[in-house]
Amino acid sequence: MELLEHGAQVPDPLQPYLDVDRSHPRHECWVTGHMVAGLDGTAAIDGRVGALSTAPDQSLFRRMRQSADVVLIGAETVRREGYAPIRLSERARALRRQRGLSPVPPVAVVSRSLDLDLSSSVFVRAHEEARTLLITCAAVDPQRLETAREVATVLIAGQGRVDPATALRALAERGHRVVLCEGGPRWLGELVASDRLDELCLTLSPLMGGDPLPVSVTPPGAGLSRFALRGAMVEEDTVFLRYESVPAGGSADG
Repeated sequence: MELLEHGAQVPDPLQPYLDVDRSHPRHECWVTGHMVAGLDGTAAIDGRVGALSTAPDQSLFRRMRQSADVVLIGAETVRREGYAPIRLSERARALRRQRGLSPVPPVAVVSRSLDLDLSSSVFVRAHEEARTLLITCAAVDPQRLETAREVATVLIAGQGRVDPATALRALAERGHRVVLCEGGPRWLGELVASDRLDELCLTLSPLMGGDPLPVSVTPPGAGLSRFALRGAMVEEDTVFLRYESVPAGGSADG
């Protein structure tokens, strides 16, 4: 056991995350989950994440999108949080262009039903180089599918449900090799159960008493997944933890 103590100041909290080598994913693409939880594990307050997030977390959450090829979100999170197209600073946009990426990453929304407000800004105000993606399944209502294709690029990933592995293969085929998943808990649980979560960036907010909803809701019958702590930072009372997946039979020291 080791005692963690306050250490040297970090000049730029984003830099440790930018320094991570994500060029060798275990599967189709590297998938990072970025979540915030209260001290009791709750993932929301009154159905929304905003009240859980402290000022340091909000800043890092927005800036983390700089490193992603695409930002992946479950439909319920889009509905509750009122997602808009991604915004980045001019410097972040320029750095992305230098890497051959669009100035901002597109948003990819996962929805089995396509029961979404397709007039919302995340669809109709997306950057021209980062059109919003909709990931759905073959069983979706044909009329909704036709309407969705007017405002987004639609990917079919599965028959009666959205299959995580199929969805990620579809994103990888479009050149999206680094996927940043911002929830929600059920979609994150699907990714974990399918062994597709390479990295989890978890913020611990100094609050308790939120909704009885954990950071990840694992589907019934899914096994356990192991993760190794790769980084820890603190600002005021907010703790930032970074974990990487440990393959079955692997070592956390690898």
